[in-house]
Amino acid sequence: MTRIGRCITRVTLTTLLILAAPAAAQVAQPTDLAIAHNVLVPQSRALAFGAAPNVRITGVDVGVVIVEQAARTTLDVHLRNGASVDQEAELLLPLPDGAAVRRFAFEGEAAEPTARLLPKAEASTTYHGIVAQVRDPALLEFAGHDLLRSAVFPVPAGGTQQIRVTYDHLLVRDADRIDYLLPRSESVGYDVPWTVTVQVQSTHALSTLYSPSHDIETVRGAANRVSARLADAAATEPGPFRLSYLLAGDGPTASLMAYPDADGAGGTFLLLAGLPADTGDAPAVSREVTLVLDCSGSMAGDKLDQARAAALQVLEGLEDGESFNVLVYSDQVSMFSRQPVVKDADTTRRARDYLATVRSGGGTNIHEALTRALAQDTREGALPMVLFLTDGLPTVGVTSEAAIGEQAVEANPHDRRVFAFGVGYDVNAPLLDRLASETRGSATYVLPEQDVEVAVASVFRRLSGPVLANTDLQLRDRNGGAAVGRVLDVMPATLPDLFEGDQLVVLGRYVGDDPLRFTLGGDYRGQPRTFRFDFELDGATTDNAFVPRLWASRRIASLGEEIRQLGADGSATVASLAIPPVASVPQHRSALWLPASGDGIYTPTVRPVDPRITELVDEIVDLSTEHGILTEYTAFLALEGTDLSDRDDVMARAAANFQDRAISTRSGIGAVNQSMNMGFQTTQSRLNTRNEFYDASMDRVAVTEVQQVNDRAFFRRGSRWVDSRLARAEAADPTTVIEFGSAEHLELVQRLAAEGRAGSVSLEGEILLQVDGEPVLIRGN
Repeated sequence: MTRIGRCITRVTLTTLLILAAPAAAQVAQPTDLAIAHNVLVPQSRALAFGAAPNVRITGVDVGVVIVEQAARTTLDVHLRNGASVDQEAELLLPLPDGAAVRRFAFEGEAAEPTARLLPKAEASTTYHGIVAQVRDPALLEFAGHDLLRSAVFPVPAGGTQQIRVTYDHLLVRDADRIDYLLPRSESVGYDVPWTVTVQVQSTHALSTLYSPSHDIETVRGAANRVSARLADAAATEPGPFRLSYLLAGDGPTASLMAYPDADGAGGTFLLLAGLPADTGDAPAVSREVTLVLDCSGSMAGDKLDQARAAALQVLEGLEDGESFNVLVYSDQVSMFSRQPVVKDADTTRRARDYLATVRSGGGTNIHEALTRALAQDTREGALPMVLFLTDGLPTVGVTSEAAIGEQAVEANPHDRRVFAFGVGYDVNAPLLDRLASETRGSATYVLPEQDVEVAVASVFRRLSGPVLANTDLQLRDRNGGAAVGRVLDVMPATLPDLFEGDQLVVLGRYVGDDPLRFTLGGDYRGQPRTFRFDFELDGATTDNAFVPRLWASRRIASLGEEIRQLGADGSATVASLAIPPVASVPQHRSALWLPASGDGIYTPTVRPVDPRITELVDEIVDLSTEHGILTEYTAFLALEGTDLSDRDDVMARAAANFQDRAISTRSGIGAVNQSMNMGFQTTQSRLNTRNEFYDASMDRVAVTEVQQVNDRAFFRRGSRWVDSRLARAEAADPTTVIEFGSAEHLELVQRLAAEGRAGSVSLEGEILLQVDGEPVLIRGN
C-alpha cells in the first residue's frame, strides 16, 4: 500500500476477518462502548466523552473506482488535534450493506490496531449506546448501515493525522441502471469539505452519469469509460452521495426510480434517459441558428463588443453545411440576409463584414425583432434556433409584455427554439422566461460583472450535435393505446431537444401499481424514431426519498411561474389581509421576510381577491410545508413566529409575497433574481438540501430552520424539531413521550432504521414526530 505519511500502521483484510463482529450476545453495553475520548464519524461529526472534542475532521477525500458492478471506495480522512497533548481517537465509519473492508491505515507509531466490521443490528446498538452517553443523536442517522469500528490511534499534539480506509461492495443493478451510494449526514449544519472522484469502467458502452444528490462534473474518456467529480461548489453540500449510470443501447436508454405513497395507491417516479455514448459516423440533426443582437444605445461600449465577439464565435462553431442568419435591432431591424444561408467560407466572410458595421444607438424594438426572426423560412430537416440577446425593456413598437409574448409564441410557424440572453438587470425577465419555456429553449441572465461572450458561448457549446429533436414522451397501455389517468403532473410538460451529452430527467406522479409503459419519440438523428420502455413498480422504495422531493420542487416552480405570468397584463390581484408581526427574523437575511408598517402589521393595498392566485398559492404552501422546500416566497414558513396551523395567516403572507415579487416585479435586479431561482428549480434534477436561493439583492442565502431528512421534513420551533405533518395540525400534543437513551428509544430507532427513516431521530433537541398517525415526543437529549 502507498504510504500516507511518516509511518503507516494498517489492518489488512485478514486481520479484519479475524476480528469480525461478535455474536449478538457479546455486543458491548453502553457503559463500555467508548474506548477513546474522541470518537470520529467522518460522515457526521467528531464526538467526545465528558468534554468538547479536541480532534476535528478537516476534510475527506474520496476516490471511487467502479468496474462493472464492483465498486472500490477509498476514503482519506484528515484530522487536526487542537490540544497541547496527544489525543487518542477511534473511527466509526458507516458502510453500505455488504461492504468488505480491504485496508485500514493511519499515520504514526502505535500498538497493533484492531478493527471490527459490525452488521446492521450490532451497529445500531453501538450507535445508540454511544449517543446515550454523549447525549448527541447525530449518529443515529446511520443506524441502518453496517459499521467499521476502528482501534484507538494517536493524533499528535497540535498536529494532524490522516486515516485511509478502503472497502469494496457490489452495486445494485436495475436493468440498465447501476447505483452507487456513499453514506453521509443530511444535516444542514454539516460543513466538512469533501472531494469525490469516481471512475466508471464497463465492457458495455456507457450512456450517462446522474447524481440526484449533488452537482457533478463528468468527463468521458471513451465509450465505456467515464469519470465524474463533485463540483467545487458542492464540497460542503450535505447528504448521501448518490450516483447512477446507464448502460448504452441502440438509441436512448431509460430507467425509472419510484417512491410509493403511504396508502399504496400510487407514488412518484423519476424517469432518467440518456443518449448513446458513441454513435460513430451517424449524422446529427443539422442546425439553423439565427443570432438576434440588441444594438440599442444602452449596448454601447464593452457590451456590444462582447455581443459581436459572441456572434463570431457562434459562426465559427457551426459546421459547414449548417445554416445561419444575423439580425440586429434597435428602434429599427436589420438583417444580414432575408433568409438563413448555408455556412461556407464566403457566407462566413460576409457575415463578419456585416457584424463589423454594427453600431449602437436608438431604442429597443423587441417585438419586431422577434417577429421577423421567427417568421423566416427554414430548411427541411434542420433544427431552427434563435439566440436572442437584449439588455433593455421594449421601448419602440409594441411594448406590452403580454402582447409580445402571445404573438411570439403564436407566430412561430417553424417551431424555432428561443434561447434568450438578458444582459444586465434592465430587462423584462418574465417575458424572456416565457419566450424560452414555450419554445423548448432556455433563458440565461448575464449579470453586470459577467462577460456576454462567455455566456453565449457556454450555451452554444451545449447545443452541439442535436441527437433527438421534437422529443415526445407518451404513456401507453398494454395494447399500445394511451394510458389515460395513469400519470399526473408530469414535468417538464414539454420535453427539450436532446444534444450530445444531454440527459433527460422527467418527474411525475403515478396511479396504481401496474407497469408503466412509456414511448419516447422524435427525430432521432434526422429520422423519426420511437423507443419503448416498460418499467415494473415492484422496486418502488422509500429509499428513493429524493424522487418526491425533486418532483415537489419542480411542481412548486411550475405553479410559481404560472402566478408570475399572470402579471404580464397587470390584472392579477390578491386579497387584503392584516398579517400579525412575526416573533423573530433570522439574522442571516432579514430581506427575505415581509415588510411591516410601524405597528408591525403588514397590510397590502386593498385589492379584490383573484381566485387564480389563491388556488395556486394554496397548493404551493401545502407542497412547501410537506416537503420542507422553501423559496423566496415561502421562506417565512421557517420563522419562529409563523404558526403553520393558522392557514389563513400563512396563505395571506404567501399571497402577498407572490403579489409584491412574482407579479409586480417585472424588471430590475428583483426580477432577474426570481428568473434565476425559477430557472434552477423548474429544471431541478438534484436536491437543494439547504434551500439555497438568490434573494432580491442577488445575495445567495439559505434557510436552515428546516431540515429535510429521509422522506420527512422538520421545522425548528425553539429547541424542538416538529414533523411537518404535525406542524400544520391545529392540535399536535404528543400522545406518547419517549426519553432519549431509553429502551423505548432504542426500539423506535431500530424500527425507523428498518424503514430507512433513522434520520428522523438524529436531530439535536426535542423531536416531535408522527408515528403510526400519532404525535410522539422524544425529549432529554
